[in-house]
Amino acid sequence: MLRHGLITAVFCCLIAIAMTITGGENWAGHLVYSLAIGMVSWLFIDTGRLLLSGASETHWPNWPWGFMLIALGVAVGFFVGNLIGDAVFGAPRFDFLDIRGHKLATGVTITIIATVGMCFFFYSLGKSKHMQSQIELAQRNATEARLKLLETQLEPHMLFNTLANLRVLITVDPPRAVAMLDRLNSYLRMTLSGSRALSHPLSAEFERLGDYLELMSVRMGARLRYTLDLPQELRDAPVPPLLLQPLVENSIRHGLEPKVEGGEIVVRARTEAGQLVIEVNDTGVGLGAAPPSEGSGFGLEQVRERLATVYGAQGRMSIGPSPSGGTSTTLSFPASA
Repeated sequence: MLRHGLITAVFCCLIAIAMTITGGENWAGHLVYSLAIGMVSWLFIDTGRLLLSGASETHWPNWPWGFMLIALGVAVGFFVGNLIGDAVFGAPRFDFLDIRGHKLATGVTITIIATVGMCFFFYSLGKSKHMQSQIELAQRNATEARLKLLETQLEPHMLFNTLANLRVLITVDPPRAVAMLDRLNSYLRMTLSGSRALSHPLSAEFERLGDYLELMSVRMGARLRYTLDLPQELRDAPVPPLLLQPLVENSIRHGLEPKVEGGEIVVRARTEAGQLVIEVNDTGVGLGAAPPSEGSGFGLEQVRERLATVYGAQGRMSIGPSPSGGTSTTLSFPASA
């Protein structure tokens, strides 16, 4: 409302300047009358608008109340504003109602045009803001739907891979298969009981990652070693769920499993120039050394899409050789989004 008042005051000053240039009369008189009429009309119409609009999307009353409010605002603004101007300059009261000459007709015409024009401008501004909020809401809903779709694609992918590994383990080592099944049961219970929020603390992501690695440790035994390094100050940083697990799964499947002696996975988080940087390093066979398998690259592509959906161009993923001889995957995105 106050912003409308400021805009109205500026518009009244412009009207006073235009009338001074075209009419050749004193600037002070035009300014006082213009501001008095304009501000009274603004107070009357804007107050009535807020009282009558209710839950209207544009914060303006519907027809015919909106038109009646503007008509009354023109009448009240013209009458009261002129009385205020006459009082300021000591002019005869109601002199502005003199129908001789063009003073009354000119004043009424300018008041009507200016008031209707400003009301249309404010109505259009309110409509535009409402449309913009609807667009932003639709974009948020689309982003949420896309993230949930990606998550529902990732979870079965991980589950199918784990069940395939469990099937092999049952035939060669039943006790370890039972232990792995118990881990899987615990992991799924935690996952299904968790919320479907679009983000959760990085600490929760690391905890979930630890459960997954423990699950994989049952099958791989001493061939799998891992380190999770999360600084205390980054524990509450918000990240999309299931962001890191596909990277670790990729390291195990294509890096450590093809290597007879296995290896180590190190996951580290840090901040760099306002960006949250997470690295997943393994000591596996390295890029291109493992034979391609069914579903290869699925998890990495999903992570890349999730980064693009949430962070746009600010979310990046890079894959390259690790100094330890394996593979290094780096995620970078805003530390607080």
